[in-house]
Amino acid sequence: MKKIKLQCIGILSLLLVMGCTPDGIDSITAVDPGPDETSPDITITYPLEGTTLNVLEEVTSIDIKFKVTDDIEIANIDVAVDGTSITTMDSFSDYRIANGNVTFDNVTNGDHTLTVTAVDTEGKTTTKTVNFSKKPPYTPKFDGEVFYMPFDGSYMDLVNLRVATEVGTPGFTSASFLGTSAYQGAADSYLQYEIPQMYGTNFSAAFWYKINATPDRSGILVAGVEGAGEDRTNGFRLFREPKDGQQVIKLNVGTGSTEVWNDGGLVDPAAGEWVHIAFTIDDNQTVLYINGMPVNTGNMGGNPIDWTGVKNMTIESGGETFGYWGHGDDESNMDELRLFDKTLSETDVQNMISESSVMLHMPMDGSYDDTVANREVTVVGSPGYAGEAKVGTDAYAGATGAYLTLPAAGLQTEEFSAAFWYKVDPSALRAGILTMSPEDTNNPDAQNIRTSGFRLFREGDASSQTIKLNVGTGADESWNNGTTIDATTGEWIHIAFTISTSESVLYINGNAVNTGTLTQPISWDGIDMISVMSGTPHFTEWGHLSDPSYMDDLRFYNKALSADEVAALAN
Repeated sequence: MKKIKLQCIGILSLLLVMGCTPDGIDSITAVDPGPDETSPDITITYPLEGTTLNVLEEVTSIDIKFKVTDDIEIANIDVAVDGTSITTMDSFSDYRIANGNVTFDNVTNGDHTLTVTAVDTEGKTTTKTVNFSKKPPYTPKFDGEVFYMPFDGSYMDLVNLRVATEVGTPGFTSASFLGTSAYQGAADSYLQYEIPQMYGTNFSAAFWYKINATPDRSGILVAGVEGAGEDRTNGFRLFREPKDGQQVIKLNVGTGSTEVWNDGGLVDPAAGEWVHIAFTIDDNQTVLYINGMPVNTGNMGGNPIDWTGVKNMTIESGGETFGYWGHGDDESNMDELRLFDKTLSETDVQNMISESSVMLHMPMDGSYDDTVANREVTVVGSPGYAGEAKVGTDAYAGATGAYLTLPAAGLQTEEFSAAFWYKVDPSALRAGILTMSPEDTNNPDAQNIRTSGFRLFREGDASSQTIKLNVGTGADESWNNGTTIDATTGEWIHIAFTISTSESVLYINGNAVNTGTLTQPISWDGIDMISVMSGTPHFTEWGHLSDPSYMDDLRFYNKALSADEVAALAN
């Protein structure tokens, strides 16, 4: 027995020796990994900075995705939400690369901070944070609103939290009417939205529209019956066709036994402008509106719209139910699509147009939230609340070194207006009020590039302050030297300014007090943020820093408000 064991050992030894020879299997050679020179690198792929969750549930979950790499070896990774660790990882299949996917199932309404911390075996530590939020479901802004699709990076109806089905490859354009993006049509592409329930006999739709006249005809909004051929006795069809060198917007409505035509009105595609389109349907008539004005009607003769068999609404195409007569896919742009289960009045449509021009609204009622687009607001220093308000329940109260910043995306329009209530505190003899300036990397301690964006600021003494506006037009700048206000009264005043393609106008308490000439439209080159109640960080050279004054009900508009509109805000 011992002899057999010895023979086996000898054979095994021989095999091992052969394995180490050039004719056998290569041996494993240790490689010196070298010195540990860098800290771990972290990439958070979801959520991204500013991600907003919109779901019906009060509490929801989020899938956190990230990647950690290290030049030598990862020791451990910690994932935390709002300062509380939700998982720790210390075992990795690849000691230099770790792909993490962690589900956090306790996301409540409000703002949250995700923190990923990675440590390597030498103790080097890297931390990355991302801010995200969960907002309550969208609250309709208008009476009877049952559908709202803002096209801000998704095809979700925010009223019902349902996503439209993409057919083909529709897309988005950053050249939106409102918000960060708009729908951009494409060949062989459209959206299809399943109507969750049939609407009633009163129905309206409204949206902003920028026509691309190629192709020269298309469906715009269509809700018909699939398989019905050219039977148009159910649902509705909004479409466009060429006429007199322009495009005519038309509406067809089915009443069950017949169809009703509204021959619509003309829009000039060559203008390249956003136009507001709306239509209403009841059992008396249909009305088509362009830019708030009724342009044509159709006689319903006491017969209501018939929804029988209608299951889907097609957006920017004739789709499966109205693709004939050349009404195929629309390559135009669309924004701010809303549906209503009521018949809008002319006043309703005009009020909606006015409200749709508001790009940002900060009521300052106990929070610094933007109620229009839920933009991320960064609080710098320690601003507070006034404990009083001109509108609502509270107002912003400035403090030394304190201000707010917001991203500029979605706010850089060719025409621009801002309006707010203001109670000046002249203890800072000069201050920035609203500034959108580019960063000057060559002069970080004295930034003052004025060839793009705008700067609303004040300067003076304890008894009087002059409000001024500077606008950058690319190669040049435009000055509006404003007016002087009494800084001793302690009263609220209304301040507004408008920027068109040719001039700026400054208003105090609804009255125009000065103008500035623009040789070119405002330039937004290099603008990535706005500062509220300070010139910091990008308009500091002349000492226009934080403002200790009060501000209330701040609004931005994507147009140059008229004098009447400003007066209405002030009154």
